[in-house]
Amino acid sequence: MSNPIEDPNPVPTNVSEPLRRAIGDRYLTYALSTIMHRALPDARDGLKPVHRRILYAMRELKLSSNGGFRKSAKISGDVMGNYHPHGDAAIYDAMARLAQDFAVRYPLVDGQGNFGNIDGDNPAAARYTEARMTIAAEALLEGLSENAVDFRENYDGTLTEPEVLPASFPNLLANGSSGIAVGMATNIPPHNVAELCDACLHLIKSPNARDETLVDFVPGPDFPTGGVIVEPRETILETYRTGRGAFRLRSKWEVEDLGRGQWQIVVTEIPYQVQKSKLIEKLAELIQLKKNPILGDVRDESADDIRLILEPKSKNVQPDVLMNSLFKQSDLEVRFSLNMNVLIDGVTPKVCSLKEVLRAFLDHRRDVLLRRSQHRLEKIDHRLEVLEGYIKAFLNLDRVIEIIRNEDEPKPIMMEEFILTEVQAEAILNMRLRSLRRLEEMELKREHEALTLERAGIVELLGDEDLQWKTIATQIRETRKTFGKDYHAGARRSQFAEALEIEDVPIEAMIEREPITVVCSKMGWIRAMSGHIALDRELKFKDGDEARFIFHAETTDRLLVFGTNGRFYTLSASQLPGGRGMGEPVRLMVDLPNEAEIVDLFIHVPDRKMLVASTAGDGFVASENDVVAQTRTGKQVLNVRGETRALTCKPVAGDHVAVVGENRKVLVFPVDELPEMARGKGVRLQKYKDGGLSDIRTFELGAGLTWLDPAGRTRTETDLAEWIGKRAGTGRMAPRGFPRDNKFTD
Repeated sequence: MSNPIEDPNPVPTNVSEPLRRAIGDRYLTYALSTIMHRALPDARDGLKPVHRRILYAMRELKLSSNGGFRKSAKISGDVMGNYHPHGDAAIYDAMARLAQDFAVRYPLVDGQGNFGNIDGDNPAAARYTEARMTIAAEALLEGLSENAVDFRENYDGTLTEPEVLPASFPNLLANGSSGIAVGMATNIPPHNVAELCDACLHLIKSPNARDETLVDFVPGPDFPTGGVIVEPRETILETYRTGRGAFRLRSKWEVEDLGRGQWQIVVTEIPYQVQKSKLIEKLAELIQLKKNPILGDVRDESADDIRLILEPKSKNVQPDVLMNSLFKQSDLEVRFSLNMNVLIDGVTPKVCSLKEVLRAFLDHRRDVLLRRSQHRLEKIDHRLEVLEGYIKAFLNLDRVIEIIRNEDEPKPIMMEEFILTEVQAEAILNMRLRSLRRLEEMELKREHEALTLERAGIVELLGDEDLQWKTIATQIRETRKTFGKDYHAGARRSQFAEALEIEDVPIEAMIEREPITVVCSKMGWIRAMSGHIALDRELKFKDGDEARFIFHAETTDRLLVFGTNGRFYTLSASQLPGGRGMGEPVRLMVDLPNEAEIVDLFIHVPDRKMLVASTAGDGFVASENDVVAQTRTGKQVLNVRGETRALTCKPVAGDHVAVVGENRKVLVFPVDELPEMARGKGVRLQKYKDGGLSDIRTFELGAGLTWLDPAGRTRTETDLAEWIGKRAGTGRMAPRGFPRDNKFTD
């Protein structure tokens, strides 16, 4: 048995390489694929590969703007099968977006059927919708059959597809683009084509034009949904100069007079990429959670156009104040980021300025012009060659007929006798008999003269750069005329205005001031009774519950809740539930943990000092200005750990502090010995061998210390020399008659 012949260059089946290099190489390959073939648009035609393939497939299906529609499923299927081997759902989503006039400034797909709406509803399934190209898409494809761009093989090598489209208008800026690649992203807003054309014409005239001059032609984005851009010109200029920045975009609104002093606000345009339904939900949430007390109601009266109605809580509210608050609290105002990260020449990602993007488009237009002109020149040369052969045949018509009738191989004989090229001889042999009439000879000579004249013009164009730019300028003017003011979507939609910043008005100032009585039960259910009712009035509570806090307040007040976890929580009195029912749990209004209890509930008094202390006997003085919380989670002020809990929170009203422990020892020391802090554990108030702090209060030493004796009589002790000591001392036993519950009288 003979041995098999060994391969001199065997291919290894197992390759060993460091993990770092293996992962790095593969991740780099993935990153480059994402950057170049998925996420970033080409600066020349402003398209990503999927969009380019959709338009090319529609062209191959002959779906012109004035032709018939085809099923979207057929289009996305052809794109997937021929050019884009990815999911058909992703392809259809990309195609559907190109048809949405609220998402794309100049739609490239003309959709028939449900292609989604501004409320955020999804398009119907591909089998239910139909599509064809728009004139904007045809403008992007113009010249594709004239060798205007390079073609490459598709993914399986059976067909070819264009690497880039000829693009007769600046689609990148006209329709914008967004995408997230690996380590980079792009976000470009839409612009007005007429303004972009004006900027291109100026750049042709002045190649070294400054960015400031270009911004005179392109003052800012032009969003499909309109809106008002309130970004200062200096900021816009810097954004376009660097290719990075943002634009503040507000809704367009007006005040509608309802008579008798009543009015409402009508929003007619909302910011780009804001879903109307979610915007309404957010506004309704502001009303429900009472986060905007001056907004009374919101409703949607939109049909084909947008009409959102905003009703104020009171006619006394200023419309500007209401809208300014809503701009800050909702998506009635957004910041649209610009990150002009694009592929230069389809290869190199770069963050470009406005000038660089326009220059890339113009250079592409010049390449397209030269390639189309060269292609036309080759066609003319071929036709002139054929026409010269025809003319020679007509001059010797009888001899040509004789050769064709009598010779078995007439072609070489005619080529030799009349000095014809192979192309000319072949054309003569393929000539129809009807072309032998006298009139045809005259038409051939006229065509020859016209083509000769056209050829001279093309040769001159190819050799003169100035003439090339003049031709490009003419083409751009035609584009401006096509998509300008006479185009149904040509007029600018987004307007510019100066942001009139209205000074922030405190919520308290927006709320109508009314008296209320705050009632909070032992189980933590809180409510607000209308008016100042008697504090000893009998009220209803849930079974097993009873009153704990009850005090008079006003709707403009803010309430502070101090928990045993050492956190302060803030409630707005105007947002408390009404007094018709049992109220709502405080835990649902703020994020008070289940294991924490309410220590105290009181009205916030600005600049007031509070003495906070824990069960371990630590405490300090805090300013109420520092404990007010802006969120539901509250603000941590007194730090407690383990079994230690926050015990008390008392206003500082006096020059001395009295402390009593669970061991009934009392200590009195000056308030000045306590530090003022915003947050912390505090300092030792009283030293304990066993137990902890029982109660604490501040008082005027000259007025004496007051408490209720066991018989319920008020007793005041003015001679406190026996209990006065240094902070953190142990103190002395409480005087005779001190309450058994170890509590001072407040």
